[in-house]
Amino acid sequence: MSSRTLYDKIWDLHKVQDLPGGSTQLFIGLHLIHEVTSPQAFAALEEKGLNVYLPERTIATVDHIVPTTTQQRPFLDPLAEQMLQTLESNCSKHSIKFFQIGSGNQGIVHVIAPETGLTQPGMTIACGDSHTSTHGAFGSIAFGIGTSQVRDVLASQTLAMKKLKVRRLWFDGNLKKGVFAKDLILHAIEQLGVKGGVGYAYEFAGPAIKTLSMEERMTICNMAIEGGARCGYINPDQKTFDYLKHREYSPKGIKWENAIKWWESIISDEKAIYDDEVRFNASNIPPTVTWGITPGQSIGIDESIPSPESLDPSDKQIAIEAYQYMNLKPGSSIEGLPIDVCFIGSCTNGRLSDLQIAAEIAKNRHVANGVKAFVVPGSEKVAKQAEEEGLHEVFKKAGFDWRKPGCSMCLAMNSDKLENDQISASSSNRNFKGRQGSAKGRTLLMSPAMVAAAAVTGSVIDVRKLIN
Repeated sequence: MSSRTLYDKIWDLHKVQDLPGGSTQLFIGLHLIHEVTSPQAFAALEEKGLNVYLPERTIATVDHIVPTTTQQRPFLDPLAEQMLQTLESNCSKHSIKFFQIGSGNQGIVHVIAPETGLTQPGMTIACGDSHTSTHGAFGSIAFGIGTSQVRDVLASQTLAMKKLKVRRLWFDGNLKKGVFAKDLILHAIEQLGVKGGVGYAYEFAGPAIKTLSMEERMTICNMAIEGGARCGYINPDQKTFDYLKHREYSPKGIKWENAIKWWESIISDEKAIYDDEVRFNASNIPPTVTWGITPGQSIGIDESIPSPESLDPSDKQIAIEAYQYMNLKPGSSIEGLPIDVCFIGSCTNGRLSDLQIAAEIAKNRHVANGVKAFVVPGSEKVAKQAEEEGLHEVFKKAGFDWRKPGCSMCLAMNSDKLENDQISASSSNRNFKGRQGSAKGRTLLMSPAMVAAAAVTGSVIDVRKLIN
């Protein structure tokens, strides 16, 4: 009986050859590009006189630099306009499909590929963005890559990579009401550390994972990289197939039936051998909030900010740095901390279900005085679906700004930025120093429901207190 994981099977199926030094030349089935990490890669091709080897396997979108207020061309920011024009030119020259603004498919790269059916089980996927791990929610193995590797994939449709070890993260129980996938993954990263997954692929499994929607599974895999894992994945099941059926780029007819059979064949074997396994009880996880400057510095909403004495010696120095930067005292409660800005969006939590749950919290309430709150859909499709459901009106009535799709304040490469030492409740994925556009700005990561709750109360609060 076979004892291989999904990771083992996909790796072997995509191996072109073993390379000197222990690396493998791996075929990449889908390459996603955007305006930030592709210009230098295309320039490198030009220098060497090369063309894109398989342009039909590369898809482009624009997301990081697009404004979320008006997207009229030319953009007000000349650098952003230049980056978009460069991407347009490169895609046109190399016959690469480009999801332009207004196409109906534009949005954050890790939102649009799943929602169009481009992301499918069994694939190898690469993108010049660290959160490419998102696509593992469908049973693919997906890697964030650097600019030189973007060049390599454009030129050869392959990557030179070393095979990872596989750790299974098994979640028993079920998430309680008011607790979401974001809480689960923040808790796991806090327990294992931001470097805990270095050298590993994370396989997320167990009863709690099975019950998650596909959008929640994307949130989990999106943040695998924040725990140090190079990729994260979940074995495909009927929920995966139901999500993909009838998507624009999903197989059709007999190809769909054949695809199902193949996708079922690649899941991890019942007796698969893992390099490591860690178990959690999802039933014990509360709404979770970061208090520091890494995604691993998080606590349950009912816990106090840890003291240096309570931490592992290896974590003390970064904790001291975090207390100073965040201006927070060890032993104090995170609940009740006043916030200035609330951001709902990003490739982690800018999907329709994220907006639906946030709207439930915002409905018949109003953003607190002095708080700036805004919602940025992850894609044009998400925006359209949300508007068809009237979610935009719920948010606007509650005092939120309703914006155009893009990465926005997740990394503040457009005009959406914190000012001075403002503190942000954010549904995004990183709380590094200056991440949201101000060198002194402070970020608290949490679920979209918790962000909405913070917006209407003006401070960090246990969202369960606002849920009937």
